[in-house]
Amino acid sequence: MTPTSYSPLQKSLHWLIALLVVGVYLITFAEDFYERGTPMRAMVWWLHISFGLLLLALVVGRIVLRLTRGAPALPASMTGRERGAAHLMHLALYGLLLAIPLIGVVLAWLRGNALSFFDLFIIPAPFATDRTLGRSVQEVHELAANLILALAALHAVVALWHHFVRRDGVLARMLPGDSDRGQTGLAD
Repeated sequence: MTPTSYSPLQKSLHWLIALLVVGVYLITFAEDFYERGTPMRAMVWWLHISFGLLLLALVVGRIVLRLTRGAPALPASMTGRERGAAHLMHLALYGLLLAIPLIGVVLAWLRGNALSFFDLFIIPAPFATDRTLGRSVQEVHELAANLILALAALHAVVALWHHFVRRDGVLARMLPGDSDRGQTGLAD
């Protein structure tokens, strides 16, 4: 049986991951406030890497949950093209949510950095430093990070359009609270 709403855990992971994506992105701008080689600038990257690894772990958990629990059915009022676009958007978002942190891991290792997860554990680089390749990987990482923000913004706009214009309950399925709102639409 197809669920009528996302589970509370799915909803929590969705919003936590959204916050982490924005937060990890914004952390990078803090480096501009500190001189290269200073402890505070190193702290910025330590936080970026630690939260990026947390993001990766939560995304993997969310994907496992999505594969095991499924997702609520889209409203019958959506056309085949709209359904296809929704599936492509989710596929692109999940792909980027996995790719960006994984590319970041490779980037850190290419720079010669070990991965530290809030100093709870450290994963040393499995290969030699290569700063030239690292610059190319950094460009891909930055491009993908900008792309996910653009796609997430589009995702949010479409969800708000469904909520306020179509009033079909698409956004309500992911909002905290009553799990039946997603199937019946909004209360008048």
